[in-house]
Parts: sequence; structure tokens; C-alpha cells
Amino acid sequence: MQSSPFIYGTTVSTHSFANREKERTQLKSNLLNGINTALISPRRWGKSSLVERVIEEIRKSSKSHKIVQIDLFSVSNEQEFLEAFAREVIKASSTRYQEWIKTTKEVFSRLIPQISFGIDPMSDFSLSFEWRELQKHRDEVLNLPERIAAGKKIHFIICLDEFQNLSSFNDYEDFEKKMRAVWQRQKRVTYCFYGSKRHMMSHIFNNSSKPFYRFGDVMSLGKISSSDWQQFIQNGFSKTGKSIESSISSAIPELMKNHSWYVQQLSHYVWNNTRKKAGDSELHQALNELLNANTPFYIKETESFSATQLNLLKAVVRGETQFMSAEVMRRYSLGTVRNAGKNKKLLIDNDVIQESEGRYEFLDPAYEIWFRKVFFREEPASGIAKS
Repeated sequence: MQSSPFIYGTTVSTHSFANREKERTQLKSNLLNGINTALISPRRWGKSSLVERVIEEIRKSSKSHKIVQIDLFSVSNEQEFLEAFAREVIKASSTRYQEWIKTTKEVFSRLIPQISFGIDPMSDFSLSFEWRELQKHRDEVLNLPERIAAGKKIHFIICLDEFQNLSSFNDYEDFEKKMRAVWQRQKRVTYCFYGSKRHMMSHIFNNSSKPFYRFGDVMSLGKISSSDWQQFIQNGFSKTGKSIESSISSAIPELMKNHSWYVQQLSHYVWNNTRKKAGDSELHQALNELLNANTPFYIKETESFSATQLNLLKAVVRGETQFMSAEVMRRYSLGTVRNAGKNKKLLIDNDVIQESEGRYEFLDPAYEIWFRKVFFREEPASGIAKS
């Protein structure tokens, strides 16, 4: 069975990576030249795929740069972070587990790590520390990559995904200051930070009162253009022996508002439904499949909203912008002025809606289509066939 040229739900770093030439060039240059970089954008806009693509290129082109990737999604406290940080840095420093043991014994002067291996030492290697000692000497772990890099005459690029999750740690403010204090002195280590919560990441790196303010370059990841998406979709069909009408390849990014995840997902469904050439019927069927596949998530998210938050989303759908006006609050039952303002801020901070040029819109385009169908009986105005 032929593989789909469109990938979603995982990072895309090779044949299914779409454009982003400017961002790729900038991020690669930053990381190779020692410029710490924070990537900020709404979730599922392709940050992880961009990082994967860039570090893959660096791995192939530079033997002196060692890549460390740590996903902080499931890290729940400072000890887990420091142990994961130490483990992954040591693993990235060499391809031989015997060297990991040697390095571990040499680099710690105040901490005594406990080393353990599983059946396969290359994939099951872990470090642990006594917490009280780790608290006193955490700077020894934070400075570990610099010490190893200097000794081995290499450079580390450390990529920290879901970095904003560290803000949930106890005494995070103190830990945040410690990280900045140690990391800013490192000469052979470059950091790449990214995460799925845009407003939290922005607060960490763009707030002048926070330790990581001006720690490096802040890249705001925008959307891929409609024309680039259209060409990407047409190429995907062509190289798998299928074709797609020009109007359909342009309707897909139009429907999904150039949202990377959903353009790939809808393109996949259209491709999967196409025997030879994709037209209106294949797009219509694919859109229904996409909405059905995501309906459980949309129901769960909708159920998490209060009645006044749900009403504010209805006002957004209707193009309202003056949520605190007496007429809008009455028409949509938004509650008090204070409540309407609080709900607007909450929905923006949680990346449900965003303000763009004085108007408000859903960040999740497929959720907006589903929302319109459920609450307003509206079909997407795309020119595709209706059933």
C-alpha cells in the first residue's frame, strides 16, 4: 500500500515538510552560531517539525555539534528535570555507553549520581541523585553541558520542548533565575526553547521582568502561505501518481486557514479518498471525515467552557468585537462587563481565540467549522459540493 505524502499527528522533518525556508535558515544559523532561540506560535503550527528538520540538517553537516532533545511534557518537578537534563546531555556526548559511565564519574565533583542500565544499555540508561544534595548543587547539573563540551572540544545544542511546563514547579521563580544565571555564561552550549502554550512562552521570553527576557532570539512562527500550501499539495498528489483539481488544492488551505496540522490532515483525507483525480466530492467527504475524527475532542473542549464563555464564542462567530458593549452583552448573555472581560482574556490566554487586526477569530479552524455546524447549522462557505 502506498504511503500518504501528507503527515499529521507527529513531527514532519523530511518529505512531508512544507516550505519554511526562511525560518529554517534563520533557526539553523542561530543554533550553529550560538544564539539561543525561543520559538513562539500557537499549538500545532509546526514548531516541533521545524526544529526536527533543522537539527537533522545540523547532524548531517556538523560532527562537532551534539544535539540534546528533551520533551518536558511529562516532567513534573525540578528533580525529574535535572535528572533528565543530565542523562540526555551525557548520552548525547558519545555513542558508546562505556563512555557515558566514564564521563559520569569524571564530571561530578559535588554530586554522587546513581547509574542504572536495562537490558539494552544504549536505550535504557538513567541517572538519579539524592534530592537534598541535588537541591544544594543543582548548578553542577545545569552547567554539565558546558563542562563536557569544553573537555571534548564539542558544542551542544539543547532543544527543550514544552519549556513552559517548568513554570508549574514549586519555587519555579528561584529555579528560573538559577537557570538563566548558569546558562548565560556558557560558551559552548546553545539552547532552543519551544512549547505549545503560546502565551506562557511569550510571558517567559518577552516579559522584561522575567529572567529569560532577552536571553536570545525570539522567533514568532507564522503561517505558511496559501500559494506554498497549494504547490505542496499538488506535488504530494503528483509524486504518488494522483492529481488534484487546482480549485481543490486551493480550497484545502482556505478551509483550514493555512493551519499546518489541519492542512496536512485534510490533504491526507482527500488523497486517501482519491483514486485518480480529487474533486469536490472527495473534498466534501474528506472534510466530513476530519470533523468526525475530531468531534470527541471538540465536544470535550466545548464542555469545559462556562455558559458565558460559550456565548462569547458565539459572538466571535458572528463577528462581534465590542464584547463589553451593553447591546452585545445583552444579545449574547455575556454576563457583567467584568465577566465578559475575564472570559475574553481567558479564551485568548488558552489559545482558543486570538485578536487579529481588530477582529477576533478561532485559532483552531476545524473547531470553528464544527462549532458553526453544531450551534448555527452553517456549512463551510467554500464552494464545495454540499450533501
